[in-house]
Amino acid sequence: MRKVNLDEKFAAFDEYWSPKIIGELNGQQVKLAKFQGPFVWHHHENEDELFLVHRGHFRLELRDRVLELGPGELVIVPRGVEHRPVADEEVEVLLFEPATTLNTGNVRNDRTLDELARL
Repeated sequence: MRKVNLDEKFAAFDEYWSPKIIGELNGQQVKLAKFQGPFVWHHHENEDELFLVHRGHFRLELRDRVLELGPGELVIVPRGVEHRPVADEEVEVLLFEPATTLNTGNVRNDRTLDELARL
C-alpha cells in the first residue's frame, strides 16, 4: 500500500494520449493521461470508462451531443458508446477502467497502445 501524489505523477511524463498506470484494484486500472488535440472516434465493446479531470478542460464528443468537463468533474462512458475526447489545450485526466481496456477501443491505429507504462 502506498500513497500517490497526482501532481508528482503528472509531472513525471509529457506524452499526450499515452496513459500511465498508477494503480490497480479488483481487475480495474487507475491511469493518468495528458490530452491535447483530438483523439480518435472509438468505443469499447465490453468496458465502461471513467474520465476525471485533474487539471484543465476537455470536451467529450458523442454522436448526439458534447460534454464539457473541467477540474473536479467526471463522466462515465458506458460500454458501446462511441466517443472522442478533444482538448484545445493540455489537460490532465485520471482514467478508471478494466485492465482489458484498449486505449483506442475498437480502432487500431498509430495511437493504439498494447502495453502501458507504469509510474
